[in-house]
Amino acid sequence: MLRPHIKRIFGSSLLAFAMMLVVFSTAFSQEPVAANTATKTETKPTQTDEKKISNVRVSFDPVENGVAIVEVNGERIRIDTVKRTFENLSADPQITTEPKVVSSTPQDQKKTDDDKKTRFDFEKGYEPYDYRVVNVPTPKHVPKGTWNLAFTHRFTQQLDPLSSSARSLFGLDSFGIASFGVSYGITDKLYASAYRSPLCQRGICRVVELGLGYNWIAQDKDHPIGVSTYASVEGNDNFTEEYTYNVQTMVSGRVGKRIYLFFSPAVHLNSNGQRRFDPRANDFFPPATAANSFRLPVHGATFGFGASVLITRNVVALFDFAARTGFQLGRVSPILSNGSVTGFRTESHPSMGFGIQRNIGEHSFALTFSNTQTTTTSRYNSSNLVLRPKRIIIGFNLSRRF
Repeated sequence: MLRPHIKRIFGSSLLAFAMMLVVFSTAFSQEPVAANTATKTETKPTQTDEKKISNVRVSFDPVENGVAIVEVNGERIRIDTVKRTFENLSADPQITTEPKVVSSTPQDQKKTDDDKKTRFDFEKGYEPYDYRVVNVPTPKHVPKGTWNLAFTHRFTQQLDPLSSSARSLFGLDSFGIASFGVSYGITDKLYASAYRSPLCQRGICRVVELGLGYNWIAQDKDHPIGVSTYASVEGNDNFTEEYTYNVQTMVSGRVGKRIYLFFSPAVHLNSNGQRRFDPRANDFFPPATAANSFRLPVHGATFGFGASVLITRNVVALFDFAARTGFQLGRVSPILSNGSVTGFRTESHPSMGFGIQRNIGEHSFALTFSNTQTTTTSRYNSSNLVLRPKRIIIGFNLSRRF
């Protein structure tokens, strides 16, 4: 089911790239070219006229854009396609068609640099980043009346060692967690969202997250900072039990024209409510009484950091990392002595991700590498697979606006 989407996306990318090459080579060509062109006249050209037309020579002014000089049978005509005027250069011996030599001034260089920078300017709602970097959420604007779909897919088998993962196409043959969400712009500031993850393991299973967000500052070419806040509730078993409450702020800042930095702090209340992640005495035989006094933290907090770097206007390199405090998703292992459980040890690792993203109009696709399958607000900060940041799995993020 994934391959047609991927082929379509990369096919579109190749087509767009080829079209850009054609446009750029046409728009910025400064070399004289010979052209067999027919000029529109009121009478039909004769055979003699066609022979003369074949001697037409066309060159472009190296200084002024949109100016061409046409030479026909010794006559030189200067055509300005911008002003839609023409001038007979042959009538004035002072005018020459030789290329003008103009020394570059600091002002000219600054204008050229400014023209290049405008290629990386974006309007509100068309930020070059997605609604998440890899795992860390961003304050991307949700315009009024738009539906914004988001898919995340994380496979299970880690890439390392490659000798093992290569046999299963680097983990693409392994079981995948496909999550899906949608957000809707109620106003140009307020939006609602719903998200579902089918991941099912102890403490988290078929989580549905419902939330409301508010975009305080929308980032665009005139505003280098974007700020949003978001509040949500996550419920297990399709939002029927074991609820977690989240409050989150998402901040983005632009450095220059190509670098975007992100910071997303969040508080998670009741993330270990009902002791859902704590070991229980009856999990062991004979029953481990030590479990009755063992407690994991109930609440938690996340500090997400991320960066997006524009390689081109539509190709973006991604990186993010999440620091945590309080409850941390991971593994609880028993400590055994003489066959009895005397205590417990915990192991947990923060999430880290990197990837490459391709934007095509209202659509974006990112190939990701991270160490977690969890993507809801309260769980993305930790590796549910208990993988260190250097142990990664393949995944992708996909979004589309309607």
